[in-house]
Amino acid sequence: MTMITDGVDDEEKWLAVGIAGLQQNAFYMHRSLDSNNLKDAMKYSSQMLSELRTSKLSPHKYYDLYMRAFDELRKLEIFFMEETKRGGSIIDLYEHVQHAGNILPRLYLLCTMGSVYIKSKEAPAKDILKDLVEMCRGIQHPLRGLFLRSYLSQVSRDKLPDIGSEYEGDADTVNDAVEFVLQNFTEMNKLWVRMQHQGPARDKEKREKERGELRDLVGKNLHILSQVEGVDLDMYKDFVLPRVLEQVVNCKDEIAQFYLMECIIQVFPDEYHLQTLDVLLSACPQLQPSVDIKTVLSQLMERLSNYAASSGEVLPEFLQVEAFSKLSQAIGKVIEAQVDMPTAGIVTLYSALLTFTLHVHPERLDYADLVLGACVEKLSGKGKIEDSKATKQIVALLSAPLEKYNDIVTTLKLSNYSHVMEYLDGETMKVMASVIVQSITKNKTQISTAENVEALFELIRVLIEDLDGSLPDEVDEDDFKEEQSSVARLIQMLYNDDPDEMYKIISTVSKHILTGGIKRLPFTVPALVFSSLKLVRQLQGQEKNPSGDETATTPKKIFQLLTQTIETLSSVSAPELAFRLYLQCAEAANDCGLEPVAYEFFTQAYILYEEEISDSKAQVTALHLIIGTLQKMHVFGVENRETLTHKATGYSAKLLKKADQCRAVYACSNLFWLDDHENMKDGERVMLCLKRALRIANAAQQMSNATRGGTGPATLFIEILNKYLYFFEKGNEQISVGTIQGLIELITTEMQGESATPDSSADAFFASTLRYIEFQKQKGGAVGEKYEAIKL
Repeated sequence: MTMITDGVDDEEKWLAVGIAGLQQNAFYMHRSLDSNNLKDAMKYSSQMLSELRTSKLSPHKYYDLYMRAFDELRKLEIFFMEETKRGGSIIDLYEHVQHAGNILPRLYLLCTMGSVYIKSKEAPAKDILKDLVEMCRGIQHPLRGLFLRSYLSQVSRDKLPDIGSEYEGDADTVNDAVEFVLQNFTEMNKLWVRMQHQGPARDKEKREKERGELRDLVGKNLHILSQVEGVDLDMYKDFVLPRVLEQVVNCKDEIAQFYLMECIIQVFPDEYHLQTLDVLLSACPQLQPSVDIKTVLSQLMERLSNYAASSGEVLPEFLQVEAFSKLSQAIGKVIEAQVDMPTAGIVTLYSALLTFTLHVHPERLDYADLVLGACVEKLSGKGKIEDSKATKQIVALLSAPLEKYNDIVTTLKLSNYSHVMEYLDGETMKVMASVIVQSITKNKTQISTAENVEALFELIRVLIEDLDGSLPDEVDEDDFKEEQSSVARLIQMLYNDDPDEMYKIISTVSKHILTGGIKRLPFTVPALVFSSLKLVRQLQGQEKNPSGDETATTPKKIFQLLTQTIETLSSVSAPELAFRLYLQCAEAANDCGLEPVAYEFFTQAYILYEEEISDSKAQVTALHLIIGTLQKMHVFGVENRETLTHKATGYSAKLLKKADQCRAVYACSNLFWLDDHENMKDGERVMLCLKRALRIANAAQQMSNATRGGTGPATLFIEILNKYLYFFEKGNEQISVGTIQGLIELITTEMQGESATPDSSADAFFASTLRYIEFQKQKGGAVGEKYEAIKL
């Protein structure tokens, strides 16, 4: 650590010394220029530039020194320009600067003077540029040579003999400009590559870092080439690209090859890349095996994809040059040539090719499937892929069609899609399956055939059943709930107007979700049940099959499937959910007029109540659900209704708490009085239920008095009073004014007794009930007459 620090400190010292020397000589150079002393100005400028001969600075520090010298040279160039305007001989000045003692300062001065010489137009630009680029060969030190040639590139870029330029010469002028830039580029690349092989092996990492800092000096030449107006497609194809690629391939340096291929792709127009695809792609297998060719090709395909997306007018060009075929073959050759290419690299290439295909040939699903098939072929034998980079790329590959088409149905037509997905490990497969489900719900995709549902559920199998022995216990509870809720939403979205096809869809879903295990079924079965009941409502009243076709879909057929489906919940410790679903199905069967089916569903619900629901609170809730559902049923004959009602009232009396018993019993009174059915109004049975509820309420009060020394609130009595009033209004003749009067007096006595427990809510409830009676009295008419006799 001390050695490194010392090295950094030494470098800072050498930079400071260099800057001081440069500034001192620059000062004397300016003074000489001010006094028009050309001889001394050349001497001091040469000494100033000698500071750039140092070998003790890193590229970063050397650049700092170079930029200071660059600024001074710009001032010197201005002086030379003014000198020629005053009548000084440009040729004499050009020869004069060649007397500088050291080659590096001499070449910097020559480049500066050469810029002035070209501007004067006293000699062809091509001759001066050729002279300068040749003379720069005199510096073979990599760092010093790179910066010298960078300076030459900088001062000459606006003086190239290009078409339309003021320095344009004869017919071959563009060739001269291109030749100059290419020659400078070639020499700079050689210097840059040579840096890799200087110094001990232990400094390799440091050298690579330094080369990274210098790469833009080399790449700038390609940028200048791309700006030359005369470089049209033909020249690029026949001359520029082959020369550049020749240098790239021949340098045999992985850093240079990767960077320069990136530069070519980035700086030249998309149209040129498309028309020279053969040439560009042929260079890829010739690169060093260690070159990250996947990134290069991915960038090329990305640019071409964006070019295709920019305008529909360019798409015929892609077809003309057979871009898809060429890229596909090139990728295959690269993968074969680089036998050690990691899986992530292979998938990245095919992901980029698929993106390209979807942009350029969105209608050609066969092309997209070919890409996926080629990827499967390259992945064959690798088993489940667990490398995070590779799996991330596979997810990107599989997501591309979803994002492009926004339609899973289109994606399902890709036969190789599911084969690629099989290479994902369990966790990543879940991620991908979730992406598919989210795509469907987000885009509200209509999946309307059993065949597509089958294909879809095969894809998202990992969300609906346990694979590879991984149990849902091992995942985060919230994530699991969200995941299964998304599957439930998906099931609800599956729809077809044709009942027969919809039944096939439901059967397909049932086949898949019933393998889901104890944790998944409570999420997915309800969704399937309600989706099935939606179809039942659609077919309501069609239980008789008019066509006589045994394969036709009928409500009875659907109910048979539902029976089997709900039974699975009983086997996975979800009896309360199964109980609720049985009651829902019973109600639907009632609406379809299917008495035996409705009775069977009630029977199953009763069995669950008796055998599986043991918690007292759960029993209370379940019993009220039974009563509420049974109250809606009109399909039952006298015998079946009597059996089910008798069972319900029997359950009420067996509840643990007296208060729960009381409420359940008076709720049962509704079972004997249905407003819309005259044959289902039994006033006596209603009265029996209410009297029984009163007895239970009285027993509850006595128990409270015995155990707590007080009678407790009169809330139950008030609730029963409200029930009496309900049936009194409905016209139940068994309930008289005297009965109501007596109950009111009973409640008043209970609430005012010495042992009564004060309860403000009960007081408010009773007061509200009395206000209701008073309100009904004031209504007048038949209702008012009924209530008039009640004394408050």
